[in-house]
Amino acid sequence: MDTPAIATDGLTRRFGEFVAVDAVNLHVAPGQFFGFLGPNGAGKSTTIRMLTGLLAPTAGRVEILGLDLAVHPVEVKRQIGVVPEGMALFGRLTGAEYLDFVGRMYGLDRATAARRAADLLDFMELADQPRKVVADYSHGMQKKLALAAAVIHGPRVLFLDEPFEGVDAVASNTLKAMLQRMIARGATIFLTSHVLEIVERLCSHVAIIHQGRLVAQGSLEELRAGVRGSGAGTGTMTLEQIFLQIVGGTRDTTQELSWLG
Repeated sequence: MDTPAIATDGLTRRFGEFVAVDAVNLHVAPGQFFGFLGPNGAGKSTTIRMLTGLLAPTAGRVEILGLDLAVHPVEVKRQIGVVPEGMALFGRLTGAEYLDFVGRMYGLDRATAARRAADLLDFMELADQPRKVVADYSHGMQKKLALAAAVIHGPRVLFLDEPFEGVDAVASNTLKAMLQRMIARGATIFLTSHVLEIVERLCSHVAIIHQGRLVAQGSLEELRAGVRGSGAGTGTMTLEQIFLQIVGGTRDTTQELSWLG
């Protein structure tokens, strides 16, 4: 049996008395495009921060590619790429300078880092203004640069937290094609997004977290079968329908605000 690309055992994070993530057991196989979903405040970003070593868990453990993250943090981080929700970019560098810096930090030699930086800037359509500093990039341009930085070293596991937010349709299509090629070459991608149509189109497997607890995990067909088995759905359900059924999206949508006219 293949070693999981991502595995957690009882992963928990508390902030004082508040339990943000409660005993989560994740299993992501190598080569999967895995969607991680949940309502606002469900614990998605906190989970990703623990999976990538940015936040220590209160309890439980994380394994990436068979390595215990707490025991082998440097080895793990050399093999993963991360696009966090809040992009931590160096605003006074140009795009090329930033990518060269990131590549060198991952251990690429100077020539390889420069070549890959140039390739990525061209691919992301960021090469036409070489002297422009990152602080002057638009939000969408910064998203593309953050993704370029996350893949410059050829990671085996890529974590993406809302990667398409603020990215136009043309750029989004380019990024999706790049991610699909990474999957075809054996990489594993762990994606969070509030745009369920994107997750349904890209991901083969999904987990849903609600109020800090993992409430569903499996392939899209397994999730559909589970919802049908509960008597809650018939036919081919969309991911949005599955998601709302599982997390209890039952708010009365007929309620009106009279002052809106």
